[in-house]
Amino acid sequence: MSKEVERIVNADRVEDLITVFGSFDENVRRIEEALGVRIVSRGDDLKVTGDEEMADKAVRALEALLQLAAKGETIDEQRVRYLITLVSEGNEDQIAKIARDVVCITAKGKPIKAKTVGQQNYMKAIQKKTITVGVGPAGTGKTYLAVAAAVAAFRERTVNRIILTRPAVEAGERLGFLPGDLQNKVDPYLRPLYDALYDMLGAETFQKYQERGSIEVAPLAYMRGRTLDDSFIILDEAQNTTREQMKMFLTRLGFGSKIVITGDVTQIDLPADKVSGLKDAVRVLDGVEDIAICRLTSADVVRHALVQRIINAYEKAAKPENNPPRTFQGRYQRKRTNEK
Repeated sequence: MSKEVERIVNADRVEDLITVFGSFDENVRRIEEALGVRIVSRGDDLKVTGDEEMADKAVRALEALLQLAAKGETIDEQRVRYLITLVSEGNEDQIAKIARDVVCITAKGKPIKAKTVGQQNYMKAIQKKTITVGVGPAGTGKTYLAVAAAVAAFRERTVNRIILTRPAVEAGERLGFLPGDLQNKVDPYLRPLYDALYDMLGAETFQKYQERGSIEVAPLAYMRGRTLDDSFIILDEAQNTTREQMKMFLTRLGFGSKIVITGDVTQIDLPADKVSGLKDAVRVLDGVEDIAICRLTSADVVRHALVQRIINAYEKAAKPENNPPRTFQGRYQRKRTNEK
């Protein structure tokens, strides 16, 4: 059993300490709860008391947070939570690299950055490869970061158009006949893509580019028969494509274009007899030159902490040992027991 020790963390500026502590000391409390240590502020120093191993981890977490604060980075719940995970794995040095890379600046001047190592690898793949497949659960920033990369490439004039598409498949419910013309009918399916573009460009700029044809948001069926040159093309919710649709989409690739495909294979809304085009593409394209397959996990979730816990709970429930097969013999035995 490790002995209790005391460690001291020095801060260069009181302002950085205030940022690290957060509102009502919530950031420090999260570290204390996660690692079972006590953290006390003494002037420009922080005193950490607790189990030797955990105290050392807390020191590394605090030092990394102070480095981020010194660079003007925002310290929020997600960042503290993720940093604790990195420290536990001995990878806290990765956080400094993440803070450097700005993908895009939003219409309101907010810098968009990768917040996890998985997201950083995803962004590097998009920069280097012609086709990138991003597979991961909800909240990992697959679509948002892909749109940010597309806007950055458009602003740098490395592409002439941004094309965003997704299959018009309902999420386990029937919406019936929607009012309006064709655009009104497909808009609900494309809303997440519109939201990301509004955030990056602002509503007015987006409308201007859309009217010029520089930005196109359309259902996947519109892609058939086209060759897309000098374009940044994003296929969202790709788990709901069929094998045939995915092949059709991939073969739209033209000269000077990039493709990013995003999806979550745990949220397939296709009929049971249809194979997901995303699952099939990951299998078929793995190892093909100039194609990257990035697998994001629950550790890369940047939404509410509860989203990460929900994903972990579903992953645990999906494991075979938690789903024993329902055999005829098992049902027969239960029936006999009930009859008695």
